[in-house]
Amino acid sequence: MESIIWRRLRILKSGRAGSTGSRVYTCVILHDGFHQHGLMNSYRAPFLLFNRHLETIYPSLIRKVESLPYVRERITTPDDDFLDLDWLNKDSKKLIILSHGLEGNSQRSYIKGMANLFYNDGYDVLAWNYRGCSGEMNRKIRFYHSGATDDLDLVVTHSIAKGYTEINLIGFSLGGNLTLKYLGEKASSLNSIIRKGVAFSVPLNLHNSCVEISKPSNWVYNKRFLNSLKEKVINKSKQISALNPCHLASIKSLIEFDNTYTAPIHGFRDAIDYYEQCSSIRYIESIKRPTLIVNALNDPFLSGDCYPSHLPNHPYLKFEFPERGGHVGFALFNQNGLYWSELRALQFIQSNP
Repeated sequence: MESIIWRRLRILKSGRAGSTGSRVYTCVILHDGFHQHGLMNSYRAPFLLFNRHLETIYPSLIRKVESLPYVRERITTPDDDFLDLDWLNKDSKKLIILSHGLEGNSQRSYIKGMANLFYNDGYDVLAWNYRGCSGEMNRKIRFYHSGATDDLDLVVTHSIAKGYTEINLIGFSLGGNLTLKYLGEKASSLNSIIRKGVAFSVPLNLHNSCVEISKPSNWVYNKRFLNSLKEKVINKSKQISALNPCHLASIKSLIEFDNTYTAPIHGFRDAIDYYEQCSSIRYIESIKRPTLIVNALNDPFLSGDCYPSHLPNHPYLKFEFPERGGHVGFALFNQNGLYWSELRALQFIQSNP
């Protein structure tokens, strides 16, 4: 089976698949510590979204999700900075904590879509904004990054103090990496209230995924991320003189940005050191909570090692690799506005164990 899976992955990554009119695609489940499914029918891509770029761009730019009655709470970090938390409260004892992707926030459609579903199903929801992502620049020179689990830990600890009896973590892309790293590195000390984790479109290997994003076929994503990150550096440099924006003009890739800004600002030797220390692939083997990891095989951001095959009997990890879905996509039409990823997350979190 593994040879079939990896042949499919090579075809999809070369861009030779996903262009047919067929609407039925198989979901590859390499490893499942709970059940043995092998190949199963799963996500069905809408006919109009016929390639991985449409599957990625349509949910990001076109999907509209109604505004949510968030209640914002600002908490202070140990280094005298702040995090803005957006809550949906219905006095539930069960909480979902949502972690967004690179340059995202609590207003992104994938966050609001997931928040809506769980809120309407009886959960409280916390969509937290990383430093500098809530619409107001944070106070310190540090930003957020793919391995900043100290901030996630602060959010979790703050939530536990509110008296919840069950907390589940859901992350997307960078937020998925953050969620998995947190569950792995905290495995031996994780509060029993933390019940399950879910991660979609996760760059398990940060370095190789940055290489993927920097390829010519992905220029539109690379440019969009860089424009947003560069703007933040410029804005923050106006309030913190130690941050020098003079290098921005020469930066053409995320790796160059991370090497020049992300790594040194956050105490890493260079971009490679940052990626090696923060890639969740190094931590997932230690996870001791039921955790679902969903990466579409045609995700334009992900490298081959984001579809791991070295944990065939892990008791807590469930990997699902649908052939279609794009990056943080998984769109559905005529499903009351819900996406497959939202339905899948709810199903997993409400399942036993």
